[in-house]
Amino acid sequence: MSWIREGELNLLEKISANILMAGPMPKHVAFIMDGNRRFARKKNMDRKDGHMQGFNKLAETLRWCKHLNIPEVTVYAFSIENFKRSKEEVDGLMELAKQKFEKLLEERENLEKHSVCIRVLGDLNMLPLDLQEVIAKAVIMTKNHDKCFLNVCFAYTSRYEITNAVREMAWGVEQGLIKASDVSEALLSECLYSSNSPNPDLLIRTSGEVRLSDFLLWQTSHSCLVFQSVLWPEYSFWNLCEAIVQYQLNHKSIQKARELHREEQALQQNEADCACVAEHLQHQGNGKPADAQRRQEALQRYTVAREARVQDFLQALKHKRDSFFTNLCSETVLT
Repeated sequence: MSWIREGELNLLEKISANILMAGPMPKHVAFIMDGNRRFARKKNMDRKDGHMQGFNKLAETLRWCKHLNIPEVTVYAFSIENFKRSKEEVDGLMELAKQKFEKLLEERENLEKHSVCIRVLGDLNMLPLDLQEVIAKAVIMTKNHDKCFLNVCFAYTSRYEITNAVREMAWGVEQGLIKASDVSEALLSECLYSSNSPNPDLLIRTSGEVRLSDFLLWQTSHSCLVFQSVLWPEYSFWNLCEAIVQYQLNHKSIQKARELHREEQALQQNEADCACVAEHLQHQGNGKPADAQRRQEALQRYTVAREARVQDFLQALKHKRDSFFTNLCSETVLT
């Protein structure tokens, strides 16, 4: 089954979509695609078939998002916690993922036509090497596409992602790229797997569960969260419309909360910069206070230097992450 589904909405769906799009629309929607196993039990089918139906529903949902002008989708495909399931189920999921990413590679023309960029977020070292290699090919093949974005969270949990971001900053300090005083909430956000994406506007979880299950905890602090009782393989266009209406009803309060958070972040960064400059000036002046003009000039110089350090560090981090995928593809060619 194709990742990129062609086909138009039916007349009623088109009318509804046009009404929805008259209001504020989410630009980034995240899905916790829950309920595949319960769907399989309900239909008396194998778990693997339930997961296959879940993938088919993802492809259909991406088509709906395309028609609704939602350019970015993030999905929770495989949690690190899922490795605790039976070996048979985990092996089956790894094989299904490999098949689907191989299918994706065959759809190069379609991906180019719609300019779809595929990103895979998580610790890929936890995955079988053959799956890592096919994922790397898909990521590199689509990295320059810039109209639609699909982020697949695989071997992922949010706590692991945040912990990894802290490790990346510690690496930057060890390498002399940044100072310990450069570490901030904003910098941690830039070190997350999802740093290339804006935070989700809307997060949807299916199957009736009302928890985030360690998914995008950092990124969804100011997002609209919608929990729906439908099992993922039974998800419909109308379920998606219902979730978007919930987003629209809460749009103003979400935007206000985000703006307040941005202002608070800027204030915290300014206070941190001022503290560093004050300490430096006090040391230079043997404890004597500096005049206001000197403090302001020193603050401007410090801010410029800090921003340059941070940008150099982020470039080094990007190179390190890009090299991971490039090296995987190189190993595939050599073998």
